[in-house]
Amino acid sequence: MADNYRKTFLISWDKLHRDSRELSRRLLELGPFKGILAITRGGLVPAAILAREMDIRLIDTVCISTYDWKVQEKKSTVLKGFEGDGEGWLLVDDLVDTGKTAKLVREMVPKAHFATVYAKPEGRALVDTFITEVSQDTWILFPWDSETQFVQPIVKSSQGE
Repeated sequence: MADNYRKTFLISWDKLHRDSRELSRRLLELGPFKGILAITRGGLVPAAILAREMDIRLIDTVCISTYDWKVQEKKSTVLKGFEGDGEGWLLVDDLVDTGKTAKLVREMVPKAHFATVYAKPEGRALVDTFITEVSQDTWILFPWDSETQFVQPIVKSSQGE
């Protein structure tokens, strides 16, 4: 784990689904929205859940590469942008962390309503709506980045078995 992450917050598929549904409840009061603009890749799953819960059929993406696993790149790369200022659109991502991606996308679509499921303090001010705040020193492990596997009981692993 990188030095700046001291904790890990494991998100299960069930938790992500429940939190995304709660986000949709909050957003329903703010709509209707023309469509959803998902930030790839992390925003795709929450966007799909929000689209279902809010009955939104128009979905587009902005594609940005800013990090690989726990290593932040120095430069963000826009792989696919969006035409327009985002007015009437719901911009969705799984997480706002340092705010690097959020700042870039906010410049692209300044009038979109920006919602994330999870937010960390450094990026929180860039988001209009979120569900759960997580400390900056926590790595959020999403279900698409992990798998379930057998782990030895503590008593056996401490005995060297």
